[in-house]
Amino acid sequence: MNQEFMQAIKEIEKQKGISEETILSALESALIASYKKNFGTAQNVSVSIDRDTGKISMQAEKLVVDEVMDPDLEISLEDARQENSKYEAGDIYYIPIAPEKFGRIAALTAKQVVIQRMKDAEREVIFEDYSDKENEIITAQVQRVNKGNVFVEMGKTEAILPVSEQIRGEVYEPNQRYKMLILEVNKQPKGPQIVLSRSHPNLVRRLFELEVPEISDGIVEIYSIAREAGSRTKIAVFSKDENVDPLGACVGYKGARVKAIVDELYDEKIDIVIYEKDIARFIGNALSPSQVVDVYTNEKDRSALVIVPDFQLSLAIGKEGQNARLAAKLTNWKIDIKSETQFQDYLLENNFTLEEFNEMNRGTEEEEEDDFFGASIQIDLPDWVDEEESAF
Repeated sequence: MNQEFMQAIKEIEKQKGISEETILSALESALIASYKKNFGTAQNVSVSIDRDTGKISMQAEKLVVDEVMDPDLEISLEDARQENSKYEAGDIYYIPIAPEKFGRIAALTAKQVVIQRMKDAEREVIFEDYSDKENEIITAQVQRVNKGNVFVEMGKTEAILPVSEQIRGEVYEPNQRYKMLILEVNKQPKGPQIVLSRSHPNLVRRLFELEVPEISDGIVEIYSIAREAGSRTKIAVFSKDENVDPLGACVGYKGARVKAIVDELYDEKIDIVIYEKDIARFIGNALSPSQVVDVYTNEKDRSALVIVPDFQLSLAIGKEGQNARLAAKLTNWKIDIKSETQFQDYLLENNFTLEEFNEMNRGTEEEEEDDFFGASIQIDLPDWVDEEESAF
């Protein structure tokens, strides 16, 4: 019987991922709760299960005293010595208990305690399994959609893709599989809550790590990512090896690598640009696909005035300011974008020559909040990419 008992414990350990020690401890607690349900909560009792043989030892504990004040917790020295003459006042007297003699209510109590402890242990195992996987990418199958929230199967549990973390316009169908980012794992009363994301910038980072061997090998690194999920993403990269072109590595032969990522992201456009240590060049790069004539930077305010050709102004700003806004997020700088004509008018209004402006105002241009969008990055595109459509 004991061998069968221990074998059953090992099967539970294998199926649920709960350690044998945790299961046995739950059983010990269940037997204590069952005893107190059967004989009264005031009594002391100890339970131990042999980890090798599975033998259960259960005994009530009473303090040996000269005069008994509480029969549930104490036994007289005279009565104790009838069992063993070596007992002295202050010793603990143990009374063996047979669990099989417990009543039905006590057995039900034990069952409930075991079930609850097992559930708690299983939830803890799931939490520990996934808490270390935050910011990792998974391929998950949609199980159901409820009030806009998407629930996906995650082995022993399910995870949620809330509306706020979905790609705008994307439709999630049951049984379809999607790549998602494990955004966070939270402890909840009913068990761990695993929150997934399809809109977080780190999803793009992980997809590039999967598709581009040079990134996973550490030869090419991602400096920063700015994303408006479902619409456009800008990603800044650089190479540690001068013989490796970071742009070419990310794009792949005939755009195969970046196309695989675009397909996974609901046809989201992706601008791949080159990171430069020189912030002016980096800002110029970030405004790709727009051409940049000059960049005036203010290190103190982390702001920049960017001059672009007249015919490139709308391209530099982008639809509803998106290109400039993403460039700002990418570089973490503020940018005021002016066309060459606007810049010349500005010089005339302030009675500056270009040389005087360069001398007096390079790096100190005041912010104009209505025009500031941020900074950006410029790249040399492959021959097969249309300059006006640089987003893949």
